[in-house]
Order: sequence, then C-alpha cells, then structure tokens
Amino acid sequence: MINVELLKKICEVPGAPGFESRIRKLVLREIDGLVDEVSIDPMGNVVAIKKGTSDKRVMVAAHMDEISFIVTHVDEEGFVRFIPLGGFDPKTLTSQRVIIHGKEDVIGVMGSKPIHLMKPEERTKAVPISEYFIDCGRPAAEMKNLISVGNPITRERSLIEMGECVNSKSLDNRVSVYILIEVLKALKGKNIPHDLYAVFTVQEEVGLRGAISAAGHIDPDFGFGLDVTIAFDVPGAQPHEFVTKLGGGAAIKVMDGSTISDFRMVDYLKACADRNEIPWQLEVLPAGGTDTAGIQRSGSKGSIAGAISIPLRHIHQTIEMAHKKDIRDCIDLLENAIVELDQKDWSF
Repeated sequence: MINVELLKKICEVPGAPGFESRIRKLVLREIDGLVDEVSIDPMGNVVAIKKGTSDKRVMVAAHMDEISFIVTHVDEEGFVRFIPLGGFDPKTLTSQRVIIHGKEDVIGVMGSKPIHLMKPEERTKAVPISEYFIDCGRPAAEMKNLISVGNPITRERSLIEMGECVNSKSLDNRVSVYILIEVLKALKGKNIPHDLYAVFTVQEEVGLRGAISAAGHIDPDFGFGLDVTIAFDVPGAQPHEFVTKLGGGAAIKVMDGSTISDFRMVDYLKACADRNEIPWQLEVLPAGGTDTAGIQRSGSKGSIAGAISIPLRHIHQTIEMAHKKDIRDCIDLLENAIVELDQKDWSF
C-alpha cells in the first residue's frame, strides 16, 4: 500500500525550522531523475519542476521542517535550557528523549521538577515549557564544548507500524514530503497539462515562511497545500469536533485558520476523487494554518488554491499517528488532480 521504509527514513531525519539541511539532502537524493529541473532557492526550499504542455504553473507545497526546539542556555552544571520552534503541547514533553545538534549529535532527556517535590497546587497544573531542562548525563565542561546557544533540538523517536497505522515523530509534515515524492515517481513519464512546481518548503512551523517566499518567485496559477490535519476521532470527542477521522480517506480542505480554500478547487478535488473512486472527507479546521495560505496569496496575482490533508491523531505531540490507507488515498488524489487539472472550467 505504501513504502513504509521510505516514510520511516523521511520521518527520522532531523530538520528543525531553519535547519533543514539533512532532510533537504534526503529529498534531493529521492527526487533525482524524477523531474526536469531541480533548484534550491535562497531560503532553502527545494523546487522541483516537471514541465507540462502549457505555460500555466501549478505549485504543490510540502514542508520539510518539524516542530523542534533551540538552545538558549547551557548552565554551570551542564543542563540545557531551550525554547520551542513551532507549537508544542507541553504536557507531552516529560522524560522524552531529544537530540541536540551541536558540534556532534548529543542525546538528552527532558526533565522538570519531580512530582514528589511539587506543592499540591502544582500537581494539578501543566508544567510550562519554561520550567523544562535537558539532561544529557555529561559533565558541564563537555556540554559547553559541544553545545552552543542557537543549536537546534529535535525529538528522538523511531517510526513503527501499529495495526493499519504508522506512529512516529514528525509525521507533521514528513508524511507529506513522502507523498509528494511518491507522486513525482508516479508522474515520471506521464504528460501533465501545466508546469508542476513541487516545492519542499522550509520554516512552515514558524510562519509559513518558505512557502510565502517560494510562491513569490514561482507566481503559481494553481496551488495545492499538502499537510496534515487533526483527527480527533477519540474517546470523549463529539462528532462535530473530529475535524477528520483516521481511515476516512484523503481530507479536502474547506478552510483553516489562515485560508479559505477556493470553492472551485474544493469542488474540483471532490469530483476528481469521485471519478477515480478515491475515498475523501471534508476538513474544516477552526484554528491553525498551512502553506496553502502562502501559495494562495503570495504570488503577484494570487492563485486558485486548495489543499489535500492527511488525518493525524496526536498532532504536535511527541508522537503522531496516521492511517496507511489515508496516506495512499492522498497520493492517488494528488496525482490525479495534477493530471486532470485542464479538464475543469475554472471561470467564476
């Protein structure tokens, strides 16, 4: 159904916002020979171009960066303080292993005050990120030699299969990196109607920065965001809170906190999925945003934009979970949406 080994490799490579060099190198290796042109723009986005039969431009964005942290201080005992890069749920950080990327990669564990030493009123409150530290089990002198302020920190987690699902750090948004690579593989040797700009973007988790920059120089006519979305189909949730359901198929974005998808694109994706017998569900996300916003309004004229989203449980926590069938459905929907794009009347 999907290439789990490739997905595992993509998820496990570190790539904090602004520090995407390792995942960028992996992407470049995987797309070699699949497109007509590849370049890296000044911000670090990978721009892979497959020529179509018209001069219209289609931009698909999948961000390479992952929610991470950055070192702010190494104290006299060798403990590391940090702040987040992107939005973390603090309650999931206790006793989690991380990797500090200094002169060499250093494994550490996130710690805070033990519950035995907490006051009664502290025990009922979530520990704020500001009270966490990283313990690497090394002498202070060694830590100060290896680690500096500004070094990125990523989570230390492997991808595993759980039933019909995959469970890993950084499925947000490495699953989309994987999907876009698989779509480029599927399109090799096929004719497409418009020039495709497959963009593996940087710094999405800190403000959609790579996509905004890329859309500015690509100036797309059509745009597809490719990112995860919330699947809150869990005990205690009401149906209207689910947003999406794991195993429910590719999610077609109606809106999120930064974008209202073009209604023509929503209709197109629904019809495309139906034609190709691809399961789909609609996504209305009350808050949060994706590269779709940058694609939609950062070119000189704006673009007809929408998004294909992958349902994800436990989003922005230390591990995340996606259904293998949903991933497959998203690959199939994006491939067909690119190939059939000239078959729709896009006028208002």
